[in-house]
Amino acid sequence: MAFTLRQLQYFVAVAEQGTVSGAAHALSISQSSITEAVKELERDLGVSLFERHPRGLNITHPGHQFLRHATKILADVAEARQVVNEKTDETAGTLQLGVTSLVAGYVLSDLLARYRRAFPGVDVGTIEDDGNYLEHLLVGGELDVAVMLLNNLRDRQALQSETLEMSPFSLWLPAGHELTTRESIAMEDIVGQPLIMLTVDEIEESTRKLLAAFGARPEVAFRTRSVEAVRSLVATGAGVAILPNLIYRPWSLEGDRIEARDVSASLPAVHVGLVWRRGLSLSQPLRNFIALAQAQRTPRLR
Repeated sequence: MAFTLRQLQYFVAVAEQGTVSGAAHALSISQSSITEAVKELERDLGVSLFERHPRGLNITHPGHQFLRHATKILADVAEARQVVNEKTDETAGTLQLGVTSLVAGYVLSDLLARYRRAFPGVDVGTIEDDGNYLEHLLVGGELDVAVMLLNNLRDRQALQSETLEMSPFSLWLPAGHELTTRESIAMEDIVGQPLIMLTVDEIEESTRKLLAAFGARPEVAFRTRSVEAVRSLVATGAGVAILPNLIYRPWSLEGDRIEARDVSASLPAVHVGLVWRRGLSLSQPLRNFIALAQAQRTPRLR
């Protein structure tokens, strides 16, 4: 039996909430309906999508792989519905879009491609800059919306934001590093390790604040604006890095392995989302962009 869109919706909701009860509350349906739908989906796929434990559910590796496809299917369906339902006179206009450099390659590219396919008549102008400058442009009315990190958003009274993705921090390590054998890693295990610091999109500021909250002063071995440089330096043993899962990849450009270990219990997640001026009268192109981004929202995994 082929799986249904409803089963995919329930599965994604459980993955996002971490519990069946949380998914049931979010969708306003019974827990038994969600439980049965997920079990049917697992039977159809022939794999276990979740590991059950008393406090909730952990997504399995096959479940994580399937989640990416399920999210894409639901986003494609939402996009198709929106294209069909839009009136012709609502698919033209302009959209001035800002993005920070880190987010541009990992979040915006697919979202922007979907938007241009759905609304080819909209003239989209984009600018890439740091968060502070994008906030200035948003407040001044020079941008309609920005896709950026929300953790260090400064002018929250003048700006409205909506989270699209929550990405926990992980510790990047070279293969064979002593910390790769630990079942769990605490902040005190990281103190004293040479740190490769990424300096784009306020990541450096966030990392320093996080370590400072634990009374730790990082021993910075290298500072760079290049994610690929961080990967290469970590992979060759020059240091470790504390960065969001959003940008983790298991290999450097040279083909060396990079290990990642969960430190989310100690550190809050990075929030990526949309920002626009509070009280702004939303144009139809902006409404469409926000709706498409919401439909593509990435689930938060626990």
